[in-house]
Amino acid sequence: MIAVIAIAAIGLIAAAILYVASKRFAVYEDPRIAEINEVLPQANCGGCGYPGCSGFAAACAGAESLDGLYCPVGGQPVMTDVASIMGFEAQEATPKVAVVRCQGSCDHRPRTSQYDGMMTCAIAAVTYGGETDCSYGCLGCGDCVSACTFDAIHMNPETGLPEVDADKCTACGACVEACPKNIIELRNKGKNNRRVYVSCVNQDKGAKTRKACDIGCIGCGKCVKECPFGAITLVNNVAYIDYEKCKLCRKCVAVCPTHAIVEVNFPARKPKVAVVTKAETPAATEAPKAPVAPKTVEAPEAPKATEAPETPESNA
Repeated sequence: MIAVIAIAAIGLIAAAILYVASKRFAVYEDPRIAEINEVLPQANCGGCGYPGCSGFAAACAGAESLDGLYCPVGGQPVMTDVASIMGFEAQEATPKVAVVRCQGSCDHRPRTSQYDGMMTCAIAAVTYGGETDCSYGCLGCGDCVSACTFDAIHMNPETGLPEVDADKCTACGACVEACPKNIIELRNKGKNNRRVYVSCVNQDKGAKTRKACDIGCIGCGKCVKECPFGAITLVNNVAYIDYEKCKLCRKCVAVCPTHAIVEVNFPARKPKVAVVTKAETPAATEAPKAPVAPKTVEAPEAPKATEAPETPESNA
């Protein structure tokens, strides 16, 4: 009996201590965190910049505005729900998509060596520069494919390069973080899903770049001069198009000598019609001129015969 009483007393004392500790060291949690967490997609991709959806929910609940806070997976509908919970006005955000800034397939970037190590881009990038003379291009091991949890990027078996499915891409940025060569970038999806960008990151000088890849950017600067909106800059021998300034006029595409600038989802260009001036028109195509009637030349009038003067005999 004494043992039972002792154990009960110890239990009551321990319960009292735990109760006091729970009140003393209680951590307040904003109830809005749970509400926000419920509307999030629970992808836990980290594309928002926070460790999982719960971290993003906590950041939203503790913010004074939603500026700089965006869930790339849920998109605008989810952010509208979050704004409603927080009592903020929903802000329109421009949807983004991942683009691969390398088009150096085997047809354009010949191999000069063969990699026989572990097939991961992270290890290959550390151990050597790549199987071609371009040390900036895609290594083709598919780390970006493994990092994508939305099945939005795959390796093309013919080109050996990754390709992004814009309809599935959520712009979470996982592939961007996984690429050791930094050839994948998040850009504005663009009006009607149209985009223009330089598909090259090679910083070598023009001659060396052209030797390694015949469709690489050679840093000639023609696109910079052609752009009427100042959207293109040339840094470290490679051009870059600012998608915030670009108006999708595509003038830069036409002047690029190596076709390093890519245009996506645009209609086919109309063939140019050659305008032939009159001076350039061949003589055979000119309409025949009407024959000119020969001028008639009037014969000069014959001189009139002069009358002989009258003689005196005739007067008589």
